Amino acid sequence: MNIKSLINTCAVVVAVGLSSAAFAGGEGWISDFAAARKQAAESKEDLLVDFTGSDWCGWCIKLNKEVFSQEPFKTGVRGKFVLVELDYPKDKSKLSEATIKQNEELGKKYAVAGYPTILLCDAEGKPFASTGYQEGGPEAYVKHLDELRGNKDKRDAAFESAAKSDGIAKAKALVSALEAMDLTDSMVSNFYGDVVEQIKAADPKDETDFNKAIEGKARIAKFQAELGAFGANKDFDGALGLVDKTLKDGGFGVEETQQLMMTKAMILAQQKKFDEAIKAVDEAKAVAPDSKMNEGIDGFRKRLVDEQGKASGGAAPLDME
Repeated sequence: MNIKSLINTCAVVVAVGLSSAAFAGGEGWISDFAAARKQAAESKEDLLVDFTGSDWCGWCIKLNKEVFSQEPFKTGVRGKFVLVELDYPKDKSKLSEATIKQNEELGKKYAVAGYPTILLCDAEGKPFASTGYQEGGPEAYVKHLDELRGNKDKRDAAFESAAKSDGIAKAKALVSALEAMDLTDSMVSNFYGDVVEQIKAADPKDETDFNKAIEGKARIAKFQAELGAFGANKDFDGALGLVDKTLKDGGFGVEETQQLMMTKAMILAQQKKFDEAIKAVDEAKAVAPDSKMNEGIDGFRKRLVDEQGKASGGAAPLDME
C-alpha cells in the first residue's frame, strides 16, 4: 500500500496520533509525509526530512538541541522547507500505528542506514541532497542547507540540458545530474532508476564509464558480503586470500583499489602483523598520492606505528571496518 492510500484509510488514527505527537525539534514539524508533500507543492517549497531516533540517538538529540529547536534555524528555513520528522523511537507509544508503518516504509524506500539522516527532497519526495549532524549551531546549519539546495538547481539544469540532447551528450548531462546530488546508490536506484536506464540507452558503448562504475560498485558489494562471511568466522587468512584475488582480478578505479588495499592492511593489523600492515598502507597511498583518502590513510598508518611500538602487545585489535 502506498503512503497516500495508507493515510486515507487510516485518517482517523493518524489525526488522533498527530494531535498528541511531541516533535523533538519543537513546533513546525509534520510527521504525515503525504500531507507534507502536498503542503510543499502548494507553497513551492522543498522538504527537509529528518530521520531520527528521538529518545535514544545521541547525535539526533544533539542536532535537535543545538539546531532544530533554535529560533535562528526556524527563521532561516522559513519559506524554503516544509519540515518533516520521521521518528524511530524505542518508546513507540508516542506514535500511532499508522505513523509507525509509514515510517518503516519510508525508511526502506529512502534506504536510511543511520541516524540522524537528513534528506532534502523536492515536493514529489525525490531526494537531491543528504546530510546529518553538523557543528556550528543553527546559523551555520542553515547556510549548509542553502548550499545543498544548489544541488537541485544543478540537477534540474542538467536534466533540462539532457532533454535537448541526444547520444553521448545526453548521457553526460544525465550523469552530471546524478553526480550533482551525491546520493547513495540505493537512493539513485529507488528514485532515479529511469535516469539510469536513459544513460545506458544514450551511451551503449559506455563512453561515460557510467556502466563500468556501476559494475565496479556491484563487485565491491559482492566482495564486502564475502569478506563479512570470513570475518564472522574469524578466518583472517581466507579474508586475505579474497582481497589478494580481488586485487589480482583488477578492473577497479583508483579509489576502489585503495579501499581494497586498505582492507588488506586492516586485516593484517587484526593479526598484529604490523610490518606487513604498514607496507600495505604505503602501497595503498602510492596508488594515488593525491587521493582524497590519503588523510585517513595517514591517520591509520600512525595508529599502526603506535600499536607496533607497544612492547606489551596487549592493546585492543584494530577494527576491520
